Amino acid sequence: LGLAVASCDATLRQHSPLEHEFLTRRRPRSISRNRNPPKFISFRITSPQIADSSTNTACPFLDMSDTPRDVGRTDSRESHDSTPPNGPEKKKSRRPANTAFRQQRLKAWQPILTPKTVLPLFFVIGIIFAPIGGLLLYANSTVQEIKIDYTKCIADAQDTFGDMPSKTIEMAFKNGSLNDVQPQWKKQTGVNVTLPTGASVNTDICTLRFSIPDDMKPPVLFYYHLTNFYQNHRRYVDSFDADQLNGASPDASGLSSSKCTPLKTRDDKPIFPCGLIANSMFNDTFTSPKLMNPPGSNSPRDYAMNNSTNIAWASDKDLYATSGYNYTDAVPPPNWHERYPNGYTADSPPPDLKNWEAFQVWMRTAALPDFSKLYQRNDDDTMEKGTYEIAIHDYFKVTEYGGTKSVLITTRSVMGGRNSFLGIAYIVVGGVCIILGAVFTATHLIKPRKLGDHTYLSWNNTPTAKSTGEFNFSVFFHHHYFLVLRLLRSKNE
Repeated sequence: LGLAVASCDATLRQHSPLEHEFLTRRRPRSISRNRNPPKFISFRITSPQIADSSTNTACPFLDMSDTPRDVGRTDSRESHDSTPPNGPEKKKSRRPANTAFRQQRLKAWQPILTPKTVLPLFFVIGIIFAPIGGLLLYANSTVQEIKIDYTKCIADAQDTFGDMPSKTIEMAFKNGSLNDVQPQWKKQTGVNVTLPTGASVNTDICTLRFSIPDDMKPPVLFYYHLTNFYQNHRRYVDSFDADQLNGASPDASGLSSSKCTPLKTRDDKPIFPCGLIANSMFNDTFTSPKLMNPPGSNSPRDYAMNNSTNIAWASDKDLYATSGYNYTDAVPPPNWHERYPNGYTADSPPPDLKNWEAFQVWMRTAALPDFSKLYQRNDDDTMEKGTYEIAIHDYFKVTEYGGTKSVLITTRSVMGGRNSFLGIAYIVVGGVCIILGAVFTATHLIKPRKLGDHTYLSWNNTPTAKSTGEFNFSVFFHHHYFLVLRLLRSKNE
């Protein structure tokens, strides 16, 4: 290395005037056989006459650039991490900022779980949850309801009233039992009826007769209940056009980009309302319950229920507006044939969705396959105990997909409809907490344990075959593994 430097120095002195300097990045250390040789010494030469090729040949390790002295200089650490001077720029570090938050050095605190803090917590949770569960169950018990499954009425009922199977009745009253309900049904087939649209159709009528053993205080709510009907299906739940429901009147081409497939158009006209949800709307109709034996009277009396207002959510009403379609501009969905047998006409124009709350109720899809939807209600009058009749115009088919349909007449409490799950859940959680608190308290009193006792650490209690009476494969493997390594080392030596 000394000879090479001397040779280069002689070569440089031949070019006069010459200004040169030797800039050493790292001093070479003594060379050893067992160490890597030192890196070349880096030189920077400043001279306008130094561009001669002979000089480059004589001193191949020289940097012949005429850049300023301080340009491109890096320390030894950066020289290992940075890219060459003429290469691409150094990549930005992905290391998070050196802050307490980014480096997870924020102050933290957590309680030490001791018997004095944990055991009272169990009892407090139990004492709070158990009474809440009791109140929820009490509120649930105040709800009175009766549900009648009429799925097989047209198939199994006779032309005169006959007893219904007991499995088709569910009831919950403070006073009375299933025998007091005495449910009966009968059917009428091929009856000509006039629909609200003015169309006359032949239909089947199912009449239900049942008794209520106790008065039902208002509000009294009348639901239809469906099972095995999956309104939450991915394709079904998106099958509507929000703009069309909100008053817009797009033509057939305007519905091409909507999600109403496969029910967008028919006969080159837009379907109004389009989509699978509207097409499958529940279309059975119910009369108001009729009291057959009112006190002090010999003639039946209707228990009037309202099915046109106050059955949809107020938020749902804001999603609908009166349509701009003329009866010649659109066609009804295929399954609305009973309601509009001749399509939309001057006498049967397209429906006003803004004021049709039964449609708004149906369009709010249910999350589960078994659901109830409000059909009519009475918010003012008590539904007196007695025998009632309901006439049902049977249009909606459920046997094709294995479902059922029922009528549900119920009251409500401060917690809503009848459902005991929440109250039972609170009582179970409270009871479990009290039991666990009692068990842990007894354990702590009988066999207390010192807090922070290091004798319970796993490495201070390694289980062995002698102590546990079982073969410990982990201990056996490690023992023989190190034994084999020791034998191999002794053999190599």
